[in-house]
Amino acid sequence: MSPFLVLLTHDVHLMNGKDLGGWHMDVPAMDLDPSKAPPFVVRGGKVVSLGNPGGHLITNDTYSNYRLIVEYRFTGKPGNCGVLVHASTPRFLYDMFPKSLEIQLESGDAGDFWCIGEDITVPNMVKRRGPKDSWGVDGDKARRIQNLTDRSEHALGQWNKLEVECMGNRVKVWVNSELVNSGDHCTASNGQIAIQSEGVEVEFRRIDLRHLH
Repeated sequence: MSPFLVLLTHDVHLMNGKDLGGWHMDVPAMDLDPSKAPPFVVRGGKVVSLGNPGGHLITNDTYSNYRLIVEYRFTGKPGNCGVLVHASTPRFLYDMFPKSLEIQLESGDAGDFWCIGEDITVPNMVKRRGPKDSWGVDGDKARRIQNLTDRSEHALGQWNKLEVECMGNRVKVWVNSELVNSGDHCTASNGQIAIQSEGVEVEFRRIDLRHLH
């Protein structure tokens, strides 16, 4: 079944604190061994990305024109994770990552853009992405666009607040109320939202969508 595009008219809570209703997992390792423990659970009212095996928790529906508000923390050690917006084609990259624009959560680099089949334009593009002839959205191309500051995250174990505003083809990112990235001419303007399982445990206590007029 194709994802249903939800036209937001009010705020939406994407977590219910009880189960993963409204979401589905895409975990390649579970194709070969369905008995593997899934990497996403609900624990103490929070959605937890356990880190292994690698994969994604993806909304069943697609969304456009919203502000995504995510409160998260790394629980044991710093590491990698990400929130994907405008996600569509599953396993587009490396037979793992859906076509999307990733908002990086990796410790020390929260707010970077990673282009996964979709692209975006930011100011000072060469400085933040590298030589233009290396840019791309797949394979080993320069897909990372560095954020504007690396001092916005709180200490390990403390809660961080990520806000991502997607309005038309523009995407803005705040970490703990500091604007850390902003781009336009994104090649997608709607899609699913996804959370990564990428090596370490991350807790999410809030995942909300705020309607934008």
